[in-house]
Amino acid sequence: MHPIVRLAKDTVEKFTRERKIPKTMPFPDGLPPEFGEQKAGVFVSLKINRELRGCIGTFMPVTGSIAEETIRNAIAASSEDPRFPPVDESELELLDYSVDVLSPPEPVANTSELDPKRFGVIVKSGGRRGLLLPDLEGVDTVEDQLRITRMKAGISPDEDVSIERFEVKRYR
Repeated sequence: MHPIVRLAKDTVEKFTRERKIPKTMPFPDGLPPEFGEQKAGVFVSLKINRELRGCIGTFMPVTGSIAEETIRNAIAASSEDPRFPPVDESELELLDYSVDVLSPPEPVANTSELDPKRFGVIVKSGGRRGLLLPDLEGVDTVEDQLRITRMKAGISPDEDVSIERFEVKRYR
């Protein structure tokens, strides 16, 4: 298990058992220095038997480092995802974790610049915004990716949108 994933796992377990947000947590051994020094958007995904159990993230950083972003979003994925109840202590042994570190988003002029296996997307219309990570099971075409992202944002198929793409480094 990569050290950034270990950090997410340790955070979820501590938060679930103690119901406290860790003020400080030692970063795991082997965590590359850049994870404590660089900033990036981070998504933490939790699954049980390959089924989503929680996923929360930030497309732009809101904390001082990738490690801090991971801690923040691990807690949110386990306790604040509106699609699921908070993770229960009995589920901890069943959870699989992944941590996606995002590149900065870049504007897309044309959908030919998209690839749902390589790039995640952000669609915007007015004040509404939706995001979909890349390389998700069942999302095989650009059309699927954009349809799902629009739906998440509450943007109808006939509304004009601006599109941004980003890449992720996925850790498991």
